[in-house]
Amino acid sequence: MMTAKLDYRWHLRQVMASREMFATTDLIDPLAERGIRLSSSQVYRLVVDRPERLSLKVLMALLDILECRMDELIEPVAAEAGAMARAAEGGGSAGVGDLRPRRARVSEPGADR
Repeated sequence: MMTAKLDYRWHLRQVMASREMFATTDLIDPLAERGIRLSSSQVYRLVVDRPERLSLKVLMALLDILECRMDELIEPVAAEAGAMARAAEGGGSAGVGDLRPRRARVSEPGADR
């Protein structure tokens, strides 16, 4: 039996917008009120990027601030095989496939090929 690989979608930006919060900096003060001090760039990355690691304190603060449930912020989804392989390799450009640059061959000047 094969175990399904799971991934997730991060919906913080959409949940914020549904609460009339359109600037990432709208979270800085509410987070600070709950004892979580993040820089504006950290909050920006939290909203714009999908976090790979997230402390439970930050997650609980977001749920409290936005008055939402965890399944509104984080949607579990089945992982695509290609996406999982790219993530394991450290990324990669979408649509490049197996194309990789060729290693340059260096030859001595005047040497026959």
